Amino acid sequence: MKDRYDVIIAGTGTAGLYAALNLDPMLSVLLISKNDLTLSNSALAQGGVAAVINKESDTYKSHIADTLIAGGYKNDLSALEVLVTEGPSDVLRLEELGVNFDMDKEGNLQMTLEGGHSKRRIVHHKDSTGAAIVDGLLLKVKERPNIDIYDHTIMYSLEKDNGGDGFYAGLLRGGEYYRPFAGYVILATGGIGRVYQYTTNSAIATGDGITLAHMLGAPIKNLSYIQFHPTAFAGEKGRERFLISEAVRGEGAYLLNAAGERFVQNYDPRGELAPRDVVSKIILKEAARQGSEEFYLDITYKDSEFLKQRFPMIYERCLEEGVDITKDRIPIYPCQHYLMGGIDVDTKGRTSISGLYAAGECSHTGVHGKNRLASNSLLEALVFSRRAAVDITLNISTNGRPKPSDIPPAPQRTQGQPLPEGIRTKIRAIMQESYFVNPDIEKASKGLREIEKILNDLLSKSYAVNEHFVEARSLATVASIILREVVSNAAS
Repeated sequence: MKDRYDVIIAGTGTAGLYAALNLDPMLSVLLISKNDLTLSNSALAQGGVAAVINKESDTYKSHIADTLIAGGYKNDLSALEVLVTEGPSDVLRLEELGVNFDMDKEGNLQMTLEGGHSKRRIVHHKDSTGAAIVDGLLLKVKERPNIDIYDHTIMYSLEKDNGGDGFYAGLLRGGEYYRPFAGYVILATGGIGRVYQYTTNSAIATGDGITLAHMLGAPIKNLSYIQFHPTAFAGEKGRERFLISEAVRGEGAYLLNAAGERFVQNYDPRGELAPRDVVSKIILKEAARQGSEEFYLDITYKDSEFLKQRFPMIYERCLEEGVDITKDRIPIYPCQHYLMGGIDVDTKGRTSISGLYAAGECSHTGVHGKNRLASNSLLEALVFSRRAAVDITLNISTNGRPKPSDIPPAPQRTQGQPLPEGIRTKIRAIMQESYFVNPDIEKASKGLREIEKILNDLLSKSYAVNEHFVEARSLATVASIILREVVSNAAS
């Protein structure tokens, strides 16, 4: 690993990879992943990418309207217009980069429908769109000689250069500590799902980038805007819950209660195609009414071969759980899924700290409002990571490469006592009780006090800096911000 780069990118999901490909090839780039290169929330995305490709049957105005409705009109309209109008070009560029989307019989991009959308505008690769995008982009990134790629590398600190314009990143890889300098940093570290007991997120989603930005003083906005997906597989194994894609309902699946009855239309005229937050809240209301948390998705009336071809990953994954979606109902229940808030950025991915950018789920562009419209997340990752990369390239071409000053910040402590067991488990239990779909203000207030004690302990004692410490610090930081917002919003 070199000791100096033009740009460091943390995260190898869609945002991190696409940013790397949109930087000038003459710039030196360090791209790091906390775990395997393909382990990210992007790679788990099933449904697809929402984009107005066919302007004869769809319009930007319609896509914007659907997004505003889903987001409770709390969206940033200027950012949303950028997303919707520029997004189609990025989706088509993915095709040029080798991502294979499903085609119809005429050879056009096949579009599907998902909850909250009024038009068929979801471009997809079967039911594993995110993995197809990540795999395709990763192949292209590996072809770039200007990009150094390191997996299993943890960014444990990020500090501004004393008197300079760049940053020193504290990195831990294979038991070795590194401290490279970079003029610019893009945080694309994904979501915060692992702050909950049950989540659809990957193992890396612990809010590390949000925590590092917060420690630098960058504003974190609307972190309590958390989406709970209504149809996670109701299994009993592990914290990571398997998602049953929105597209399954888009293709006609029914939501059934314990009595085998459809019920969503009793609460909302949009029925199964209501936005995710609406359906999640309806399920909890129905659970209280029927005195049972037993719910199902049923698409068995559809042709079995169609289901196997349209949803091959879901079909195989459910089979592993003993459920054949062509014959059986799929047990489901809401689960933490996505973060709409994050590191506050403008439409070029810039934070309030010069040289620091954020893109993807860890960022807050404002496009989603209070609730993300299905399949807008990959679109956001593409559009704003590209914009961040273009802005950095322009800055360097105009102002030159930032150079490290003569007085770098003192390196952070790395050695110390081992972290006690159970801290992360306790944080998750507090969050699950305090804020699941609907916040419990009394438990949130008590939980906030407990989380703040945990965070103070982590920051004041001399614990060894390793993956366990970094993740515990991140989880405690994001949990405290979330619960503080929840309590504050309830009081206002």
